[in-house]
Amino acid sequence: MIIGLTGENCAGKGTVAEYLKSKGFLYRSLSDVLREELAAEGKEITRENLIEKGNSLRAKHGPAALAKKTVEKLDGGRDYIIDSIRNAAEAQKIKSLPNSTLVYVCAPPETRFGRMKARGRESDPQTFDEFQILEAKEMKNADKTKQSLVEAFEIADLKLENNGTIEELHKKIDELLGSL
Repeated sequence: MIIGLTGENCAGKGTVAEYLKSKGFLYRSLSDVLREELAAEGKEITRENLIEKGNSLRAKHGPAALAKKTVEKLDGGRDYIIDSIRNAAEAQKIKSLPNSTLVYVCAPPETRFGRMKARGRESDPQTFDEFQILEAKEMKNADKTKQSLVEAFEIADLKLENNGTIEELHKKIDELLGSL
């Protein structure tokens, strides 16, 4: 089984992935491709550099480049959770795999901003207005080689709302797994 994850910043994709890892799923992230490329170039791994590198790789190798590189590394017969799906082509590539499901993890903006503040990364927005500006840049883009999260959300098979406790989220994930 392959479960792809898409969603807004701090919606809980990482928490979903951690829980699925505890259930035996192997974790892969499209962003790992970017981290490897940046490390090979000796560049700092910042959100800005990750986005720039992703856009560059998609422009050079096509809008699904990160998904293709990730899929090449999968072993058959294993359960995977694939994170950081950020555009329609990536979403379609993951959905084209046998036994795959794309899940849109979401939560209200105020909740997600609170989570972002709590994690305390220096590069994160410090105000709700800055948070909304960052989100707007990533949500919709006419250039198919760039992030366009809304298009990935629209392709998702299931929506997982993460607006409660971790226990409630785990219960929803268990229900999702039971339905698959």
